[in-house]
Amino acid sequence: MQKNHRPAQLSRLRQALQGQLKELQGALRVIRGRGALVKGNVYELARKCGKPSCACTRGQLHRSIVLSSSEEGKTQLRVLAPGEVAQIRPQSERYLQFRQARAQVGKIFKQMLALINRIEQIRREEG
Repeated sequence: MQKNHRPAQLSRLRQALQGQLKELQGALRVIRGRGALVKGNVYELARKCGKPSCACTRGQLHRSIVLSSSEEGKTQLRVLAPGEVAQIRPQSERYLQFRQARAQVGKIFKQMLALINRIEQIRREEG
């Protein structure tokens, strides 16, 4: 590589590093949040009970809102009372956002390290 292109390349790498830092700050805002977290997903479950004379055998399925979570590799379902749904659903959504931000932090660190390694390589070539 020609020496006169190195300053421009270093500048682009530094800008990319700065961009990664901004992404990291966004992810950390989510992680630093103060709301409670509930592991799991809230959704509506429709099922048949198995009684031969029940209306569910004719298509009127039993519906309930559940919290689904994994504990020690096994899926656990917890039926939520109507009053619990409004409280637990946002906590569950925050948990999902937290986990996504956590994964993003790992990805950003990996990208930042690659940029730093490239900056080091170019700067070592200068000397």
